[in-house]
Amino acid sequence: MRAVAGTDLGVHSPRWLSRFGDGTRLADRYRHGRVLLAGDAAHVHPPTGGQGLNLGLQDAVNLGWKLAAEVSGGAPAGLLDSYERERRPVAADVLDNTRAQMELVSPQPGPRAVRRLLAELMDLEGVTRHLVEKVIATDVRYDLGDAHPLLGRRLPDVGLGHGGSLYGLMHEGHGVLLDHTGRLSVAGWTDRVRRAVGNGTQPDRPPAVLARPDGHVAWVGEEQRSLDDALAVRFGAPHA
Repeated sequence: MRAVAGTDLGVHSPRWLSRFGDGTRLADRYRHGRVLLAGDAAHVHPPTGGQGLNLGLQDAVNLGWKLAAEVSGGAPAGLLDSYERERRPVAADVLDNTRAQMELVSPQPGPRAVRRLLAELMDLEGVTRHLVEKVIATDVRYDLGDAHPLLGRRLPDVGLGHGGSLYGLMHEGHGVLLDHTGRLSVAGWTDRVRRAVGNGTQPDRPPAVLARPDGHVAWVGEEQRSLDDALAVRFGAPHA
């Protein structure tokens, strides 16, 4: 502090000291044969906004269930390769975000003017929501199709009967079918997918949603044949 600011500002008796720079790096590849990168091994960036923890944990969850499926022999073709395809663009977006935030903390006139403009824009609800969702990583949407707005997005937790919850069913690393129709089945995939019956359909609620073990929506619909096709694509062939 004395070297940079010319004074220690009265700071004393530190309990913990750390340092960081503005280094920003992203691995060209997340997989090379049997070697896979996740977390800080795949990307580094300034800690601005505290986004590194979410980014690394989401890497691990995305990779974990796919590795388990591969090891158990039930993974559909290309599942493990989808890890890089889904997660690397998310990391690139976070790196851009932290770069922008580092520019905003500069005391130079240009960044100060941008800060003032950004403060004005954040009075608009849509802008604030967009920036907040970007920082807390709830805006992540994987390319799982465009047939429904929920596809690829993370399904929020909901309460189920008997005091349970949707996320509670995912603790063992399974996918979940949230069935509001009460008539769909995951027979053939019960070793990989749990079924929960919702409390009925509402005008703004899809009839049924299939969530991957990482909580991202893989299918939305109400027809058993369409569901079976999605289960085979996302979770592999049914068991005998």
